Amino acid sequence: MKLVIASDFAGFTLKEAVKKHLIEMGHEVADVGQQTPENQVIYVDAVANLAKAIASGEYERGFVMCGTGAGVSIAANKFKGIYCVACESLFTAPKCAIINNANVLAMGARVVAPDNACEMADAWLEQSFCKGFAPERAEFVGGLFKKLQAMEDENFK
Repeated sequence: MKLVIASDFAGFTLKEAVKKHLIEMGHEVADVGQQTPENQVIYVDAVANLAKAIASGEYERGFVMCGTGAGVSIAANKFKGIYCVACESLFTAPKCAIINNANVLAMGARVVAPDNACEMADAWLEQSFCKGFAPERAEFVGGLFKKLQAMEDENFK
């Protein structure tokens, strides 16, 4: 899968661990955030790079990291077509894809250990929107997502 990943300075170490894992798992990963421990990329800039990469259609999904996962999640959701969830657990990670159709997963380096982050990344990537739902439930949840897209169209003019 073609993935994009980014972090600010606080999320750099976690991003590096997840990026290495994803590459080892055979994914193509573009890093559009902080590149070295020394340079200081702020979260809004890292997120803008990631959101533009996904909006271009070149990448299917992305990962973004900061200290808590909250700042990058808020910033990512300011971009049309980006559905980002801050995730802290292995339970939540797959649900973000199945229920919320999230195309970006945010994590906090001060909250999630690297091994857990890699497990969460795998669990999220293995799932798709409405996977395993009965047809009626998939139709209902799909309808909710269409309402979110309509809200987005109305509010992101």
